[in-house]
Amino acid sequence: MITVVGTGTGAPLADDVLAGARLVVGGRRHLAAVTVPEDAEQLVLGPLAPALDTIEAYVGKGEPVVVLASGDPGFFGIVRALAERFSGDVLDVRPGVSSVATAFARLGLTWDDAVVVSAHGRDLRTAVNACRAHPKVAVLTGPGAGPAELGAALTHWTAGRVLVVASALGSGAERVERVTPAEAAARDWGTAVSVVLSLDESRVPGAVRTVAGAAVGPAQWALDEREFEHRDSMITKFEVRALALARLGPRLGELVWDVGSGSGSVAVECARLGAAVTAVEKTRDGVERINANAEAHGVEVHTVHGAAPAVLSDLDDPDAVFVGGGGRELPAIVTVCARRARRTVVVALAALDRVPAVREALSAAGLAVDGVLLQSSRLAPLPGDVTRLAAANPVFLLWGIRTPDRIQDRVHDRIQDRIQDRTPLSPEGVAL
Repeated sequence: MITVVGTGTGAPLADDVLAGARLVVGGRRHLAAVTVPEDAEQLVLGPLAPALDTIEAYVGKGEPVVVLASGDPGFFGIVRALAERFSGDVLDVRPGVSSVATAFARLGLTWDDAVVVSAHGRDLRTAVNACRAHPKVAVLTGPGAGPAELGAALTHWTAGRVLVVASALGSGAERVERVTPAEAAARDWGTAVSVVLSLDESRVPGAVRTVAGAAVGPAQWALDEREFEHRDSMITKFEVRALALARLGPRLGELVWDVGSGSGSVAVECARLGAAVTAVEKTRDGVERINANAEAHGVEVHTVHGAAPAVLSDLDDPDAVFVGGGGRELPAIVTVCARRARRTVVVALAALDRVPAVREALSAAGLAVDGVLLQSSRLAPLPGDVTRLAAANPVFLLWGIRTPDRIQDRVHDRIQDRIQDRTPLSPEGVAL
C-alpha cells in the first residue's frame, strides 16, 4: 500500500501514518516536519521518474510506502502520477486542504465559481489568458511562473484587477498580500508562494452556481446584429460570424485577436466562449462601441486603439486571429497575423480582387488554406402576411490552419526573426 498524505494546510499528520513505513517520500520541508522511523529510508522528492522507480521497488517487495504532499494531493498533485504508474487500488489517499481552498478561505470568498490553473512546470500563457478573461482565477505557481511573471503579463490589460499572493500557507510564516499586477511584477517573491488569486472585484462575487469552475458556455452564439451597437450596418453578419467562430475555436486559456474589430461582435462572442480577447480598432468611436458591447454582454475585451499592422507588434502572440477589415493594408495585416498565430487565422472580406493576395499571405506563412463564399437570404415580411427572401451581400471567408507538421517551421522562423533583432527567447521560441 502507498499512503499519500496531504500536509501543510489541513489536519495534522495522524500518529499512525508513518508507523511501519519502509520508505517515506516528500519535499525537504515535508520530511523536516515529521518524525521518520529510524529504520525507514527517506527520499527527497526531486525529479519524478527516479522517485517513482524507487517507490516501485519497495512496492514490488510488499513494503509500505508513505508519500507526503502539500494540501490535497489529488488536486493537481502527485496522485495522478502514482495512479498512472500503479493501480489506484494500492493508493490510500488522505487529503489535506488544498492551497486554493485555503487562500480563498483567508479572503472569506467562495471558490465554486473560480477557474483554477496550474502554471507549475507548464506554459504560463494559459494561466495568463484565463486571468485576462475571467473575474476569479487561482493560479498554482512554479519556478518562472510566479506572481512577478503573472503581474507583468497583466499590468497593461486591465486597471481593475487585483492579485492576492498567498505564501507559506499553513505555516508560521504564512503571508496573504493584495497587490496590483504592477506591484507584483516589481517584486522578488522567493520560493514560498503557494497560490496567486487574480480577482476582478467589480465582478466578484458572482451569482449562485450549480456547476463549479469556469462559467457554463452561452446558450447560443452567432447573435443577431441587434444584440450589438454598430454603425451603418458595419458589423459581421451572424451567418458569417457563425462559421468564423467555428473556425476560430475560441476557448479558455487562449488569446484571440479581432483585427479591424468595428463593433466588436466577433470579439465579444469569443469572450463569451471563454477566450481572452484583444480587439484592434483604428477609430476612437469604434473603440468606445466595442467597450460598450463588451460591457453589455458581461465580458472583458481588451481594446487597442490604432491601425494594423503597426500596432500588432506590441501584442502577445495569439492562438487565433479574426481579420474583418484592412482595406489596402489587408495583405500586410494578414501576413503579420499568419506569422504570429499559433493555431489559425480567419479572414472575412467582400472584395473578390483581394482573395488571391489573402490566400497567398496565409499560405506563405505555412498555413493550410481553405475558404468559402457565403451567400444567404433571410426571411423578410411583405404586406399581406406573406414572406420573401432578402439576399444578403456575399462574403468570402478564408482561413488558414497551422497543421502539426508546420508548427516546427513557425518556431524556426520566429527564432530567426529574433536572432536578427536580438530579442531574448524562451525555450519555446517565444519572445520574452
